[in-house]
Amino acid sequence: MLHEEKKEKFRQLVENKFQIYNSLFMSLPYDKMSNIGMLLPFLYEESRLGYEAVKSPEEIVDEFFNKHTELKTEEQKTELLFKIIQYIERQVVLYDSIEDAAFPQLHSESDAGTVLQLHERALQEHQLEATRKKLKDFAIKVVFTAHPTQFYPNSVQRILHDLRTAILNDSVTEIDMLLQQLGKTPFVNKEKPTPLDEAMSIIFYLRYVYYDTIGELYKKIKNTFGTQNFTPAPDLIQMGFWPGGDRDGNPFVTAEITQQVAHELHISILKSYYAHLKKLRRRLSFRGVSEVLEHLSDDLYDAIFKQEKVISTEDILNKIKEAQTILTEQHNGLFKNLLEDFSDRVKIFGTHFATLDIRQDSRVHQEVIDEIVAKKSGLNSETITIEEKLNWLLKTDLILDPNDFEGITKDTLQNVYNVKSMQQKNGERGLNRYIISNSESIKDVLNVFALFRLCGYREEEINMDIVPLFETMEGLDRAQNVMKELYEMPVYKKHLAHRKDIQTIMLGFSDGTKDGGYLKANWEIYETKEQLTKVSDDHHIKVVFFDGRGGPPARGGGKTHDFYASQGKTIANHQIELTVQGQTITSVFGNKDQAKYNFEQLLTAGIENDVFKNAKKDLTENERNLIEELAELSYKKYSDLKAHPRFVPYLQEMSTLEYYGKTNIGSRPTKRGAGNELKFEDLRAIPFVGSWSQLKQNVPGFFGFGHALQELKNQGRFEEVKNLYKGSDFFKTLVLNSMMSMNKSYFPLTSYMKKNEKFGEFWTILSDEYNLSKQLMLELTGFKELMEEEPLSRMSVKIRERIVLPLLSIQQYGLIKIQKEEGNRAAYEKLVMRSLFGNINASRNSA
Repeated sequence: MLHEEKKEKFRQLVENKFQIYNSLFMSLPYDKMSNIGMLLPFLYEESRLGYEAVKSPEEIVDEFFNKHTELKTEEQKTELLFKIIQYIERQVVLYDSIEDAAFPQLHSESDAGTVLQLHERALQEHQLEATRKKLKDFAIKVVFTAHPTQFYPNSVQRILHDLRTAILNDSVTEIDMLLQQLGKTPFVNKEKPTPLDEAMSIIFYLRYVYYDTIGELYKKIKNTFGTQNFTPAPDLIQMGFWPGGDRDGNPFVTAEITQQVAHELHISILKSYYAHLKKLRRRLSFRGVSEVLEHLSDDLYDAIFKQEKVISTEDILNKIKEAQTILTEQHNGLFKNLLEDFSDRVKIFGTHFATLDIRQDSRVHQEVIDEIVAKKSGLNSETITIEEKLNWLLKTDLILDPNDFEGITKDTLQNVYNVKSMQQKNGERGLNRYIISNSESIKDVLNVFALFRLCGYREEEINMDIVPLFETMEGLDRAQNVMKELYEMPVYKKHLAHRKDIQTIMLGFSDGTKDGGYLKANWEIYETKEQLTKVSDDHHIKVVFFDGRGGPPARGGGKTHDFYASQGKTIANHQIELTVQGQTITSVFGNKDQAKYNFEQLLTAGIENDVFKNAKKDLTENERNLIEELAELSYKKYSDLKAHPRFVPYLQEMSTLEYYGKTNIGSRPTKRGAGNELKFEDLRAIPFVGSWSQLKQNVPGFFGFGHALQELKNQGRFEEVKNLYKGSDFFKTLVLNSMMSMNKSYFPLTSYMKKNEKFGEFWTILSDEYNLSKQLMLELTGFKELMEEEPLSRMSVKIRERIVLPLLSIQQYGLIKIQKEEGNRAAYEKLVMRSLFGNINASRNSA
């Protein structure tokens, strides 16, 4: 579909429908929102024209009250602003539902990056066999996390689900009823969700979206590429799961919670099988087959509701096989395809549904290990060296009892003990990784290995991959040497042999960006991947990279495809694995059509990268040097910003950072470490990035890029950068992703800050760098506007920004009142918190 065709289709299916249903929405008789639909356009116009005239949000909101209302008291005014916020939150849900419903008509089965397009290309370029070969050595894994950026309670998610269906069917009556339900359904959790609540929220998607999506996608791949001699592996598409297992910075994730979540994953997949089997039995009603499936149904029922009943993947598959044999021998194989599809799902999901990961910070492990050594080793904890400590840990035969300890040490040991029972019930595929945040040295990996030994596991019984997560600039710099040392250690070498010589390494983007800025973090991760590929190849280890959320891999759709397809031959490509969190789960993988499309984009990117030759993927020496130079220039500019005495105070006083932790949206605190003083290193990446997004400044997505480009331009070398953009897919993807961040920025919203005595100069630094980056990126790409080549994304962003502009005005109005210490502080703080919700949901991939 051509750009103009796509834009026209978007106008018809999304923009026009939103106008129609929004007008229906505006006339709904909500008891507390009777005239909001009429007032809202006035606040939008006051905001739009006001920011163009460089007015402050306070002036804009005051003018709105004076011109369009009779309200006099502060209480009346804040009450109206709360109603407007509630109204806009629901508008965002309506828009989301309309856009999601239009997705299948805006994206074709044969779009770039789909399975059918991959097959067509492989056929034309005589690469079908090479593609099948790559399918044998490849997998994609999407890991769902519980970072606090998902603001919709479960009740709202379900309405969203139904609303999308009603819009697809153009059922005005049903839409009308659902909009009324939406108007009366609370958008706010009364209490913070527990880690178990977060897990159940995502398990809803596993059951009602991914069970069918992944099953159908696997069948599509099998039908497209399968032959008599080749069937794609069922683990080609995998899912990972962090809620309930990720205890990094979350004191509420305990050993007991991890066990509960593992149990819920187990029970949920059995429920999906039971429901699937119920449908199957309506067709497979033949003598012999019917009885076998009835027995299987009874077994599944007992395993769901009777604690003592355990059922394994093999038990289910054996029953299906028995039914298949009778079907083939006695009933001409009628409906054989239905039984085969069911069998494939069991092979894909096992009895675990999604693989639960355990994650903890290396510094917490060190505290645990130090306590154990101090209490149990008999060594002098005052004088002991790191080497002596490791030596004792790796040689001692001591087996610990968690009950001999308290707090985090007791819980950490108990959790390690529980791994065995969770693996017995859910299968090894259900839980097989221990991820270590903030990894910077070999002790971080060996500490975890030692914990298993101290909990009584013989070395050959440690059926867990130990996964270092290198996320800071320092961690990334050290990664190559850390892994080399580990690969050459006899004890770890033996462990890897037991794990089939496969090493997963996680690289975190969000913390990298927070630490080093956008360009430097991306380049550092790229180079680190190259170094780790080489050191792993040299030691005959198959390395699998796992990308933390936040960078180009997180942007969804074509962006994800382009990012992974641009990786050169110098980076191992056995598996594409990335984290997906918060509102991105609902927006990028939230319904079957979108999820299938985005899973396909990931899959085909990895395969294309290996199978099809493209010189633009492999960086030349000159290109590498140029990216390195740009990254260093950008890093210097970003580091200067970080070192600015106003950096942390600006976020604390002028942004919504302080309010993230007060919203009941996630179980995890917004910062690591105790104490009231806010330090940069304790800031969690999600609220950090999210706060810039709420300010509409998106600093982590561009800052330093413009400065780096300007420096080369000053040297008369801008042509070199243009050639780099044209010649390197990797660099082009970085530029286009940065443009997306800038397109979601809107500095006029905060231009009042330049008059602020304390922060005026700091705001100007940010604004100048934004304007410079935008100007030079447009010159570099030849575009007339940001995201010129992505008309649908651009149109979507534009409508979303229009919807939330009044919300942004209200949020800034609340922040200004708090800063001035005017009026009812509690009411204004509540305004700021409530406006976080709609802003985050509208931006869809803000963190």
